[in-house]
Amino acid sequence: MTAVAYATPPAKGEKVCVLIGLANESGRAAVVSWGGKIQREFKFIQTVQVELPKVAVEKLRNAQGIEFVEPDYEAKAYAQTIPWGIEHVNAPEVHSAGYHGSGIKVAVLDTGILTSHSDLYVAGGYDATGIGSYIDDHGHGTHVAGTVAALNNTIGVIGAAPEAQLYSVKVLDRYGSGSYSNIISGIQWAINNGMNVINMSLGGSSGSTALQDACNAAYNAGILVVAAAGNEGTSSGSTECISYPARYSSVMAVGSITASNVRSSFSSTCSTLEIMAPGSSIYSTTYNGRYGTMSGTSMACPHVAGVAALVWSVKPSLTNVQLRAFLNYTANDMWNDPWRYGNGLVDAWAAYQGVIRLAFPEDRPPY
Repeated sequence: MTAVAYATPPAKGEKVCVLIGLANESGRAAVVSWGGKIQREFKFIQTVQVELPKVAVEKLRNAQGIEFVEPDYEAKAYAQTIPWGIEHVNAPEVHSAGYHGSGIKVAVLDTGILTSHSDLYVAGGYDATGIGSYIDDHGHGTHVAGTVAALNNTIGVIGAAPEAQLYSVKVLDRYGSGSYSNIISGIQWAINNGMNVINMSLGGSSGSTALQDACNAAYNAGILVVAAAGNEGTSSGSTECISYPARYSSVMAVGSITASNVRSSFSSTCSTLEIMAPGSSIYSTTYNGRYGTMSGTSMACPHVAGVAALVWSVKPSLTNVQLRAFLNYTANDMWNDPWRYGNGLVDAWAAYQGVIRLAFPEDRPPY
């Protein structure tokens, strides 16, 4: 009688999917003999995807013709990141309440915005520099824009007001510089085009009657005007060094803090400092279509502009004066040091609660 070699009976029980590297046809035969069912074959790497009984996995690792057996691991899309600054100003709490800045127009007066960035939607814009385009050719404006309104999607980062309408108003050139007349032209465009918030992460050391008049005109037109306080601060914080236009009374001057709730050493100080926001090591969109970290009161400023848009979307009937008052009087003042910290850290959730109740903290009546 002729002897017949019988294969090991296929194992039974729970099945799993694995990836198996085959050295030769003996490996394929071993897979089948242990009850494996080949789902897909990748000939260019001599690998097969196999469904087989879980108890057979270890047996196959040592079988003839098998190079390797490994789990068919799961991969996931990298989730969207909430930058520390957005968390720190409590914007996600307002998002959870159902508000995201919808219907509020924010003009970013800067180096422009990369309109093709996958994490930004730019509704329009204006070029005041004369190059004929409001697309960012420097990087500063795109980073600022992401903090204001990076989209709530599955990639990158999220801004303070992800559904606000971003407008790229290019007033600074590819070197990050621009004239006061450029800024004035950008402000005029913002007034003429019905912007709600102007973000100016820029400044100069010289005062200007024309620039002050332009800021006043925007504020009188119902626009909330927000500007970076400047990066001329000292470690002691004793210097009077707020830049223009942040120094004007019609403009909210924004200083910078670190993640440890300490004034960033570069953050300018003065009696006209109004409010603080995260500005050190801020992660946001970049003009190469990616993401990166920058520091400065330029990074703090859009946190306030974004929170303003977010809170304004809760009650659009508020005037810019009322909104400004809510932002200031609900700010988290953990320092009691207005020269270095203004009215405190902007707090989206506290401002939201104040707006829905139309109430101010009892110890801080509105001005």
